[in-house]
Amino acid sequence: MIEFKHTTKEFKSGNNTVRALYDVNLMINKGDIFGVIGFSGAGKSTLIRTVNLLEYPTSGEVIVDGKNLVNLSKKKLREEKKNIGMIFQHFNLLNSKTVFDNVAMPLSLDRIKRKEIEKRVNEVLQFVGLEDKVHSYIDQLSGGQKQRVGIARALVTQPSILLCDEATSALDPQTTKSILELLKRINEEYKITILIITHEMEVIRDICNRVAVMQNGEVIETGDVFEIFSKPKTETAKNFVKSVVHDEIPDSVYEQLQKSEYSGRMYKLDFIGVNAGQPIVSQVAKRFDVDVNVLFGTITELQNTPFGNLIVELIGEEVEIARAFEYIKSKNIKVQEVTTHEGELTDHHRCDLGNVIHG
Repeated sequence: MIEFKHTTKEFKSGNNTVRALYDVNLMINKGDIFGVIGFSGAGKSTLIRTVNLLEYPTSGEVIVDGKNLVNLSKKKLREEKKNIGMIFQHFNLLNSKTVFDNVAMPLSLDRIKRKEIEKRVNEVLQFVGLEDKVHSYIDQLSGGQKQRVGIARALVTQPSILLCDEATSALDPQTTKSILELLKRINEEYKITILIITHEMEVIRDICNRVAVMQNGEVIETGDVFEIFSKPKTETAKNFVKSVVHDEIPDSVYEQLQKSEYSGRMYKLDFIGVNAGQPIVSQVAKRFDVDVNVLFGTITELQNTPFGNLIVELIGEEVEIARAFEYIKSKNIKVQEVTTHEGELTDHHRCDLGNVIHG
């Protein structure tokens, strides 16, 4: 559907050359909600703007529906770009015009007949929930409503691809949630492929099925969302995952442990899928001569699958702790020993994550 092949983009600034993208190779499949995440300056915005050639790559290819857009004539490129809608962080709407006129603009520029324009505009406004705002002006709307107008404008040309450039970063959390739900409906009901760039891992978690991680203009990691969340490979990906899935012992808890008269071993248990429903703590406490001190825990949901972790302290004789550890492993739960305050994990007492995910 969308493919980047050795895509590089450089900007000239006086005698200096700034490389925004470097040798990007990436495939977005038809029907994906594909997320691209990275910190500021990673190259995300430049990448998404090459899809509709708002930015021409310095080298490489940008292939959409089998066509390398870079090689198309201006006329053919205009036709192809009609299949690509785009929504922006700051809406890019005209305050002097009504909601209807803002949404109708792409059709008016394409000289579509007025009757067809009215039909399409009314349809998309109803879909995004703004049928009652058709004659309102933009400055009369909330931020969420403005973004819905932007989405309606992008949909009115009936595209097969929707590009979202930090589409929720200017919105409050509740409005963000409603916009993300709308994007999921667009993907499911209109069968539109969505490419969304963001610096918010919550956005990736909530709606994307695949994700690429960018740093310094390069794609450093890519995979399905479940894979990236459960076993990130790069430090950048790990840092983003930690922003959503907290797995470190809070300072206050660690300080209390330092003062405690008990001395045990700390373990991090990762729960995936059906394992999240196991009463593992109570089972361990009943079966073995150990005390189980729950220090920290969190759970989230990835693509309708529970995913989370629990940090516990096992207090007792070494032999009983070892038996409890082996029992936890037997339940296909990933378990690692926590050795430091910062939550570093040893390879000692590690079990096979593949069994957890696929077992």
